[in-house]
Amino acid sequence: MCLLDRVLAWDAAHIHCLATSHTGADHPLALAGTLGMANGIEYAAQAMAVHGALLAGSETAPAAGFLTSVRDVQWEGTRLDELGPELQVHAERLSGDVHTILYGFRLEAAGRTVLSGRASVMLDAGTP
Repeated sequence: MCLLDRVLAWDAAHIHCLATSHTGADHPLALAGTLGMANGIEYAAQAMAVHGALLAGSETAPAAGFLTSVRDVQWEGTRLDELGPELQVHAERLSGDVHTILYGFRLEAAGRTVLSGRASVMLDAGTP
């Protein structure tokens, strides 16, 4: 399931993506035809995964990442599917090492932040 349409910009610490899938009637995360705001965390997680893949480059397979926690999550409104046609998805790598990464994230629609928080990602949890 790929929810993001494209990467607009990225560098070693940031990624900025665009998504329009939140308005789709056949959205894979929708429940009873509605897409709750908390599903925006999946958009942020996918942006973090793309960021990791871009940082790994084409010569190295990116490490498998697992979202281990989200904190300080705040949102406005209750539904993603009622927002405008585009979501701007931002993630910023705040800290990390070879085992864990901390990201800050935010989703914007129509120029306002609709969801924000922090997420911890564990890399290659199955390796010693």
